[in-house]
Amino acid sequence: MKTITIGHQKVGKEHEPFVIAEMSGNHNQDLKRALKLVEAAAEAGAHALKLQTYTADTITIDCDNEEFIVGGSETWDGEKLYDLYKKAYTPWQWHKVIFERAAELGMLAFSSPFDETAVDFLEELNVPCYKIASFENNDTPLLVKVAKTGKPVIMSCGMASKEEIEEGVLALKNNGCKDIILLKCTSAYPSKIENANLITIPHMEKAFSLQVGLSDHSMGVTLPIAAVALGATVIEKHFTLSRSEGGVDSHFSLEPNELKELVESTKNAWMAKGKEAFGGSGDAEQASKVYRRSVYVVKDIELDEEFTKENIRCIRPNMGLSPKYYQGILGKKATQKLTFGTPLAFEHIN
Repeated sequence: MKTITIGHQKVGKEHEPFVIAEMSGNHNQDLKRALKLVEAAAEAGAHALKLQTYTADTITIDCDNEEFIVGGSETWDGEKLYDLYKKAYTPWQWHKVIFERAAELGMLAFSSPFDETAVDFLEELNVPCYKIASFENNDTPLLVKVAKTGKPVIMSCGMASKEEIEEGVLALKNNGCKDIILLKCTSAYPSKIENANLITIPHMEKAFSLQVGLSDHSMGVTLPIAAVALGATVIEKHFTLSRSEGGVDSHFSLEPNELKELVESTKNAWMAKGKEAFGGSGDAEQASKVYRRSVYVVKDIELDEEFTKENIRCIRPNMGLSPKYYQGILGKKATQKLTFGTPLAFEHIN
């Protein structure tokens, strides 16, 4: 699986997980708060900050029909789509300021465009890559528009069937996108751990021969850690300054200290994966081998005396013969006088 370069970051199996802090609408329409979110994400160690680029008018229409009212959502039940997006969108004039602040702090910044005009706008800001949101992964015209920029694309696969993911990947590849990362995603807000189905990650990787990460809407950091252990190279998580201060996505967002824990814990999970290793890994474990068992003389033995269960045993440390020889030694005779505490060697056995 090839490494993908996004801005100054390398993303792939050989690199620590690429952590994306999703601001979404948690700025609560306050630019100062948005910039504080940028600073908090950088301080927590996130590698990238992500926005969402849309307006209420580019994502839906102002209609009161029943199908335009959110239903069955734990977070936004009863909200009209137009009103929700009007409240949640990030003003386009903020993007440049936010991206510049992220760059000053050494963090990448990019966005999810929700229509073709958003792509044109983001191109003017020279974003390093694009994110396709789960609800837009079937929007072929949008995929084609993004692909033609030639930039890396990270695509969430929430709700998409295997066939739909394949269609999306082909739309990207056939229109000039060479670097694609897929994200396993459960499109529920918040999502439940039992609905994560993380075992899909290695299957997606094999099926599409692409890097796979996780876009997570659950509470806490359990799923990202497990995802990295299963091979995820990218972790995306919504974050906020404080859930108690509200925000459209605050209910399932991490606070700064939790985001820091996520960065550190996923890196540890990545480091722990290591490589296939048998027979001990590293100097510390090699040094410990001396405390394995081996065959020792546990009672003084005379010349030509038989070895018995009373005078030899398998004990620590590991300076004598391997315990696998123990049964074969019993009944044989000593070639010399052996004292208590002697590690048994082949030269001692007749």
